[in-house]
Formats: sequence, structure tokens, C-alpha cells
Amino acid sequence: MLAELSEVRKAFDQALAAAGDDPRKLEEVRVRFAGRRSGVLRKLEEKLASLPREEKPAFGRGLNELKRYIETKLSEAATKAQASQVREEREDVTLPGRKPPLGALHPVTLVRRQVEEIFLRMGYSVADGPEVEDDWHNFEALNIPPDHPARDTQDTFYLPGGLLLRTHTSPVQIRTMERFKPPIRVIIPGRVYRRDSDLRHSPMFHQVEGLVVDKGISFAHLKATLEAFLHRLFDPSLKVRLRPSFFPFTEPSAEVDITCVMCRGGGCAVCSGSGWVEILGAGMVDPRVFRAVGIDPDQYTGFAFGLGLDRVAMLVYRIPDLRLLFSGDERLARQFPGGLAR
Repeated sequence: MLAELSEVRKAFDQALAAAGDDPRKLEEVRVRFAGRRSGVLRKLEEKLASLPREEKPAFGRGLNELKRYIETKLSEAATKAQASQVREEREDVTLPGRKPPLGALHPVTLVRRQVEEIFLRMGYSVADGPEVEDDWHNFEALNIPPDHPARDTQDTFYLPGGLLLRTHTSPVQIRTMERFKPPIRVIIPGRVYRRDSDLRHSPMFHQVEGLVVDKGISFAHLKATLEAFLHRLFDPSLKVRLRPSFFPFTEPSAEVDITCVMCRGGGCAVCSGSGWVEILGAGMVDPRVFRAVGIDPDQYTGFAFGLGLDRVAMLVYRIPDLRLLFSGDERLARQFPGGLAR
């Protein structure tokens, strides 16, 4: 019986030597000899129970020695294999470092920078203001009456203390005219907030507004400015048209359309088959707005305009759903690493 134990030890040594430092093969050897259910040692323990009483002591001592031997050798082999694996996976400090992935600017940021660049070249400055506003700057000074729908809680986010989240960047126009004397030429990019959410609207979105105040400013100046801006932003061959409209803070007012950039005026789902896309609103500053900020409307005239940056980004980059701009999905921004090719 002791000869059988010797044969098992010999077979184990051969199998262990053949496994080398391969963790998978070492595991196969462990299961074969020391497995709890069907290992060789388990079978020898079952055999011990069936031996005559006089043969059990000697066989038991030999079996225990074989167990300790196999467990020791398996442990040593596992430690050696682990050390070998660590050596193979160890970092080579002489190799060049891993370059971190480069970020990308958001499409709205790219469009905003493009708009700012265009107007800076036209002699405008960039103004900024608070996103939490009061009723005077957001509504009253802009000639928006108390019963106007924009003041409703279904449109505006109201805060305690009579404050609100600005619904447009126009309050910065008021603050600019309160602070500076004409001539004024500014654009005002920033975030605005309204209670609206669907495929084309978001509760938070981005606007850019422009304001010019000086002596002798006419509607012709407004039209020429907008045409120059839109041709630079989109395409020099783009057609621009103005339609009469109404805004409380401008008079006369106009909606500005451009040739649909998706179908080039041929008609598609984006332009509802008309070949035109509404891009911004504009008009001459209402004299009552001038009086609210202490500017004499008999001496000065001016124009203002505003457009949604998110809508412009959708048109420039052919983005089908506005909500993609606010999804936080990095794959969207990675598509525009170089910005606008202008």
C-alpha cells in the first residue's frame, strides 16, 4: 500500500514539473491531486477507511506526509507563478508615458466662439450679466406689460424674494445702457431659462443678443449687420429675408429667416417644406426702453437682435434633436474636435 503512495507522489512531481509557471495548468494539477470531490488524495482517504485495522496506521501516516508534501509544493508553485506574472506585467519606466485622451469643445461652445469672433471683428464688445434677475431688468424696463404671457409661472422660473431666472439675455442690454453712455455696440451670450422642454426646446438654453445705440442708427444698419453676420456664419450665398413681427422692446420688429441649410431651399422636414428657417428676431429699440434707462430717444436710436445658440448649433452641425446637446454624452463632443472650419 505504501508503494501506491510513492507512485502518487512520483506522478504529482511529474505533473507539477510539466505545468511550469502556467497558472491554468497549475490549477489543473491541484484539482487532479488535491481536489475535494474527486482528487487523488480524496480517493486515498476513502481507501484508508476500508483498510484492515492493522494496515491503517502506516498507510495513514504515509497519506498525511503525502498531503503535506503536495500542499507545500502547490503553494510554492503558485507563489513562483505569481512572481513570474508580476515580472511580465511590471511597468517599464523607460517607455513613453500614456497620453491622456484629449477633450473636445461642445458644439454650443464652438458656435458661441464663432459668433463672438465675427462680432468682435465688426467692432462689438462682449458683455455679461447675472442669471438670477429682478422683475425690473427682465421685464419692466424692457416694456413687457404685467399681463404679458412671458410673466406667467408656466413660462418663467420664479425664485423667493421677487427674483427669477432670466428668460432672455435682454436684461444685460438694460444693465449695459444704465452703466455706459452711447455709442454702444455689444453682444451678450449666455444661458437663459424657461419652462419648456421638447424636441426643439430645453428648460435651459443659450442665447446671443446684440445691441447698438448711437446717433443716426436706422433699420438699414440692422439689416446690413444681420446679413453680414449670417453670411459669415453660414454661407455667403445664403438668402436672408425679414418678416414683420412684434416684440415689446423693439418697434418696428422683424423675424429673420435664412435659406434652409439642410436642403438649400429645396424643401425638407427641417423647414417644413418651405425652404426657409427662422433664425432670429430683431428690431429697432423702442423709445420707451431708452427712457427707462435714461437715454434720450430724440437724440439716439438703436437696434437689437437675438438668436438661440442651440438652434444655430443644430443647423451648423446637422444635429437632429436638441436634447442631444444636453445629454452629457461625450461621443457628441468628440465629433467636433476641430471646431468650425472657417
